[in-house]
Amino acid sequence: MSTNKELMQRRSNAVPRGVGQIHPIFAARAENCRVWDVEGREYLDFAGGIAVLNTGHLHPEVIRAVEEQLKKLSHTCFQVLAYEPYLELCEILNQKVPGDFPKKTLLVTTGSEAVENAVKIARAATKRNGTIAFTGAYHGRTHYTLSLTGKVAPYSAGMGLMPGHVYRALYPCALHGVSDDDAIASIHRIFKNDAAPEDIAAIVIEPVQGEGGFYATSPAFMQRLRDLCDEHGIMLIADEVQSGAGRTGTFFAMEQMGVAADITTFAKSIAGGFPLAGVTGRAEVMDAIAPGGLGGTYAGSPIACAAALAVIKVFEQDDLLQKANAVGDALREGLLAIAEKHREIGDVRGLGAMIAIELFEDGDAHKPHAALTAEIVARARDKGLILLSCGPYYNVLRILVPLTVEKAQIEQGLAIIAECFDEATQA
Repeated sequence: MSTNKELMQRRSNAVPRGVGQIHPIFAARAENCRVWDVEGREYLDFAGGIAVLNTGHLHPEVIRAVEEQLKKLSHTCFQVLAYEPYLELCEILNQKVPGDFPKKTLLVTTGSEAVENAVKIARAATKRNGTIAFTGAYHGRTHYTLSLTGKVAPYSAGMGLMPGHVYRALYPCALHGVSDDDAIASIHRIFKNDAAPEDIAAIVIEPVQGEGGFYATSPAFMQRLRDLCDEHGIMLIADEVQSGAGRTGTFFAMEQMGVAADITTFAKSIAGGFPLAGVTGRAEVMDAIAPGGLGGTYAGSPIACAAALAVIKVFEQDDLLQKANAVGDALREGLLAIAEKHREIGDVRGLGAMIAIELFEDGDAHKPHAALTAEIVARARDKGLILLSCGPYYNVLRILVPLTVEKAQIEQGLAIIAECFDEATQA
């Protein structure tokens, strides 16, 4: 049996260094909230494959649906021979995505692909070229989504300039001194200095930023953004790739914002670990592109569609939206207790079970503590807990534990985090 060290060496020889890896571990098997590595060591998974496993590793209902579909057909390409699971899933998502208007849904394979298609659709519908994105945004690693992503290193470092006609507004974040007024003013500065509103096809925003640090917009800001888009005929695109599929306590975070986007993207947890993503939007907007302009060979595969239908069924049967809020409350309470002992924790935040803490040197919000963040991640791993960091300054610890986690496992994870902070701050 190979060891983690041996496999890491093989990886170094076979895989480009640009494919990062947070933990020097090779997983062998998993179940719900637990993972075992190739050496047989067990870990509690608070990362969830980066927000992919809201229903846990290998949920029995998901596996059952996939096995049944696999006995029927695995692939035809929907554009050649259609199949009912694709259609059924689109019908359900047309109802679940916020917005009191007729909708249509396109299924693709990855979050980046969904965002690319969303902008493509907005451009076709408006006959405009420009897009506004926000500071701290993460929308993908494909060429155009790298223009939308608000972080050069490591995502586009050394690759030269990305495609143009993308303009950067400020994402509202009171913790770092950016008010709603500041954010709206930054959009008006774009209109004044860079691109007229009649040249902007879409404003793309994460209602809760993912890689950007788990900052959530306020409903008041989203209402102002909605009004601004309506005033100028701009498509509002909500990127719910990470915040969607129940993570925030509603199936989509925009349900908590009081307004609906024209176009919504989703991916990650929608299919419980199987590659699936999509775009749902106003029917007339989604129809702006002629037949043949949308799709993909593996887009909306029968296997992934069957998995997604099972995920939605599990959410309903197991009341996972309520569980998301309960998990979030437990995590928030536990992390606030840890923060009382450690001034380095400057903020505990999140919607539903999309929870994060931000670390600062001596509690000074002007001094991000990336080193301590990395140390906590490493110490937790050594104690059997898998964590992730994020944020523009690498000083945010985020928790994306499956919503199917048991109460004892939440307590175990919080105890490990507390122990890591005690050790790291006393060292």
